[in-house]
Amino acid sequence: MGLINALSDGVMTVYFHYLLVRPEYQGTGIGKKLVKLMLKEYKDIARKAVIAYDSEVEFYEKCGFELGEDKSPMFVTYLKT
Repeated sequence: MGLINALSDGVMTVYFHYLLVRPEYQGTGIGKKLVKLMLKEYKDIARKAVIAYDSEVEFYEKCGFELGEDKSPMFVTYLKT
């Protein structure tokens, strides 16, 4: 139904790579539950980060994330989004 992935240095920063929820289960609370579980798992890590598509910013704000001021995500990639 859903999957969330994270990468952490174990001390300072955890980065949530992606959150996937099957379309037929979106809007049922699965995504919020997965984020909540990851935040609990990494509760002792000082910085928790996610790069969200503009359309998903509101979802992550509801999960407790805040937009960074004067920050821009940057990439070197061959993937098209």
